[in-house]
Amino acid sequence: MTSKHKNIAYIGLGKMGFNMVARLLGKKYRVSVYDISKHATKKIQKLGGDPASSLQKLAEKTKPPRLFWLMVPHKVVASVIKELQPFLRKGDTVIDGGNSPYWKSEERARAFKKRGINFLDVGVSGGPSGAKNGASLMVGGKRNVFKKCEFLFKDLAAKNGYAYLGSSGAGHFTKMIHNGIEYGMMQSLGEGFAVMRKSKFNLDLKEVARVYNRGSVIESHLVGWLEKAFKEHGVGLKSLSGSVSQSGEGLWTVQTAKKLKISVPIIEESLKFRLRSKNKPSYTGQVLSALRNQFGGHSLKK
Repeated sequence: MTSKHKNIAYIGLGKMGFNMVARLLGKKYRVSVYDISKHATKKIQKLGGDPASSLQKLAEKTKPPRLFWLMVPHKVVASVIKELQPFLRKGDTVIDGGNSPYWKSEERARAFKKRGINFLDVGVSGGPSGAKNGASLMVGGKRNVFKKCEFLFKDLAAKNGYAYLGSSGAGHFTKMIHNGIEYGMMQSLGEGFAVMRKSKFNLDLKEVARVYNRGSVIESHLVGWLEKAFKEHGVGLKSLSGSVSQSGEGLWTVQTAKKLKISVPIIEESLKFRLRSKNKPSYTGQVLSALRNQFGGHSLKK
């Protein structure tokens, strides 16, 4: 596979997958796509995507050696792979771009190797906007397979926004830790703004967020997204849920840290806060909900 081989099969057209495919189509790739949503399939077809009615049809549409990118929730990766298995051939490459547990990626790489099929695990960060405008990609697997697919990572990533990080599992491992760190950073913002909101100074939190994000030490995407959320929903965030869900990566980070005998009290407490928030909604939780919606399109419902 070379940079001239811009023919890819893509499975999953959710918030991230749709924008990634749209980005590739804009770069003149031929992308065959499959998703259970007919609405998403019709939308991507209008942009030039080549829809398939089944995974078998998807495999038939793609020229060998074939490259399949999976962008589906980690809970359904196993079932998608099982359904795809009969149509895979020696020399094909499967890329899992979702948030799968890294140990599952290690297992899948070993299973695929027995059949002569290549496998890469890729952690993708940046949310739907990153998927559209250039994401951060963390790649695990065999280096020679990474090299063959590097043209694709370069086209999907922000400038200099991808890296080969090691053997199978390394990509999803680093994305797992990324999300654990993200939990802690979001939690500190939520707590800090909750304290300011209750202070005697009657602070304009929208102004605080704005100035924090103009040259301060904590200037960041997160502070920028919080500033935007305040503009959209008001600093009281009254329409937003104070209960915050967790999608798994924070929990896996804490569990892995314990196995490695590493103390991660900030990430662990951030996880516990989210679990408690189901029954104890708060303004801190509303800040977290606002941030999750801004970068990931997660629900704002109470």
